[in-house]
Amino acid sequence: MIFQLHPQLQRDCFYVGRFSLSQVLMMNDSQFPWFILVPERDGVTESYQLAAQERVCLQEESCFLAQALADIYRADKMNIAAIGNVVPQLHIHHIVRYRTDPVWPAPVWGRLAAVPYSDSARDEAIIKVREAVAALLVD
Repeated sequence: MIFQLHPQLQRDCFYVGRFSLSQVLMMNDSQFPWFILVPERDGVTESYQLAAQERVCLQEESCFLAQALADIYRADKMNIAAIGNVVPQLHIHHIVRYRTDPVWPAPVWGRLAAVPYSDSARDEAIIKVREAVAALLVD
């Protein structure tokens, strides 16, 4: 089977790049630096469905991305979650949080309507993150 990104993720996100296992996406909500890893494995909804080596790879990619985001955005806290109630395709959210953000300390889901990035802010964020994670990018 050929991997296809879930349509909801296609609508809500921008492509940032690709690690060896996962696509790196940026959520189109400028209120939070919010990135998503999506393992390129068709039909996978849970991490335990990945092969053992892929689970290790996904964890390493997630930790690498989380540390890069925490460093470049000076996070107070990183929220990392694989919920999948709306989008069943396995994907892991990496959300930079600040004690001063508008919904702290609550989760971000369903709290505020998304505020889309301007073209220039989107491009700037993608470039900044691509530079920070360049060591793992394969494209």
